[in-house]
Amino acid sequence: MIGIDSVAVGDELPPLQAPDVSRLTLALFAGASGDHNPMHVDLDEARSAGLPDVFAHGMLSMAYLGRLITDWVPQERLRTFRVRFAAITPVHARPTCTGRVTDISVVDGERRATVEIVVTLADGTITLSGDAVVGL
Repeated sequence: MIGIDSVAVGDELPPLQAPDVSRLTLALFAGASGDHNPMHVDLDEARSAGLPDVFAHGMLSMAYLGRLITDWVPQERLRTFRVRFAAITPVHARPTCTGRVTDISVVDGERRATVEIVVTLADGTITLSGDAVVGL
C-alpha cells in the first residue's frame, strides 16, 4: 500500500480484482441504480440488437474504480473523478481496476495526486479509462 505521505509519480495503487460479472450482479445493479436498460438484463433483447449476450452497466465498472480509489484514500479526499467508456464489459467477464500516480501538485495549499485509472478485462480490453484527483 502506498503511504499517503510518500506518494510519488509512478506509484501504482494495489489493483482491485472485481468479481466475475454475473447475471445476478447485473439485476441487482439495475435495481440499485435505476438503470433498467434491457441490454443489461434481457438476453433476448441483447440478441435482437445483434449482441451475443447482455453486458454490464458502464456505471458498475465506474463504481469498481471508485472502490479502487477509496480503498486507498478516504472518500472525503476525492476531488475529481472522470472516466471515458471505451468498450462493453460482457457478462461473465472479470474486470481488473488499476491506478497509477501521474502527477503531484499543490492546489490552494493542498498536496494532490492525479491518478490514471483503468478497467481492463482478462483479454486486455480496456473498458474504462480516466483519472481521479485526491487530496493527500
